[in-house]
Amino acid sequence: MIMGTQTRRKSKLMARTIFISAGEASGEHYGALLIVALERQLAEREERAQFFGMGGTRMEAAGLERVVHSEDMAVMGLTEIVKHLPRIYSEYRKLKKAIRTRRPDVAVLIDFPEIHFRLAKEFTRLGVPVIFFVSPQLWAWKKHRIKLVQKYVRRMLVIFPFEEEFYRENGVEAEFVGHPLAELPLPTISREEFAARNGLDPKKTWVGLLPGSRAKEIRDHLPEMLEAAWGMALPTPDAAEPSEDMEFVIPLAPTLNAAQRAEVLQIAEDHGGGLAVRLVEDARGTLFHARASVVASGTATVEAALIGSPFVVVYRVSAVTYAIAKRVVKVAHVAMANLIAGKRVVPELIQDDFTAANIVQQMMRLLPDGLARESMMQELGAIRVALGKRVVEGLEDSPGAIERVAAITLEVAEEQGLGTKNRD
Repeated sequence: MIMGTQTRRKSKLMARTIFISAGEASGEHYGALLIVALERQLAEREERAQFFGMGGTRMEAAGLERVVHSEDMAVMGLTEIVKHLPRIYSEYRKLKKAIRTRRPDVAVLIDFPEIHFRLAKEFTRLGVPVIFFVSPQLWAWKKHRIKLVQKYVRRMLVIFPFEEEFYRENGVEAEFVGHPLAELPLPTISREEFAARNGLDPKKTWVGLLPGSRAKEIRDHLPEMLEAAWGMALPTPDAAEPSEDMEFVIPLAPTLNAAQRAEVLQIAEDHGGGLAVRLVEDARGTLFHARASVVASGTATVEAALIGSPFVVVYRVSAVTYAIAKRVVKVAHVAMANLIAGKRVVPELIQDDFTAANIVQQMMRLLPDGLARESMMQELGAIRVALGKRVVEGLEDSPGAIERVAAITLEVAEEQGLGTKNRD
């Protein structure tokens, strides 16, 4: 009888509650992988957990109880956030209510600092330890926010090597866990299979157009990209009809809802009518098989660099946001590939430089065989090597980034449980 009671108590103790939150497509992808890794590690320990928080469809499919849908929160830029404040605040209150009601053992916040720093403060007030995975770019701008990390974040888990030193110099317990994307194998889908799935001709030249994962980014970027597509497709400047040898591929972010997907289709029809444009679901396959791509600044540029196919980086925000950012951003490059390399490896067309004519000029250097294309591919290969290193250099068999994050999450949850027991 006593043994049975102890078993029931142990089972109850082992049912952990873990809060996981991601607000954008890349973070949502990592969140889904993290839930799977946590489930696997918990099963090995004969434990279990409940997961709740903010995420997209992939996190939900992996086992997250979604309190808030990440697609309802993904807004970029200062003026853009102000415009959507009522909706954002309403969703934020839902999260706070769920947090206060359920009081998880540990919280894992993935990137998305605009919301997550506020949540970190709330968790700290409730005594819930916070793990921040994928560092906000405090080393580039808003360095004053380091005080928030120092105060509200128990562990900072970073995906770029130089970030670990930055945080440790500022008194934050940080660890470079590796970059999850660097551990992924290159896509295995053949060109013929990719073509068959997406209505493409494998004999034609494919150009990737990746305008971003947020609806606002797509509205700002895709029309100009499609205007550039016309410039690339016309055999001569005065030609009336585009060449039939080129197709343009636009991957849709999984965080886009049905209305947003319909909007992308409408933009493609309005600005790309007459061109061979295809909307697909596979961004990595697009980057892998495209001859070259135009990629909005963000995680997709890291994916492009790791896959190794040449690309051009573009980005545009509101004039107010850009004016403010220009005064406070303290880095030499915008594209992460260039920051990692410490030099301009890929072209950056930002704000006023982001024009169809400039895109065409850069892409026409990369599409044909030649020194520009070969040089970029070599540089991108070096970036893949740099990001592919494990936490301890030389230990190829050490856990991958997501597995390491999962292990740290359970370590912190267990420490929290022991601390609570001791206080009791």
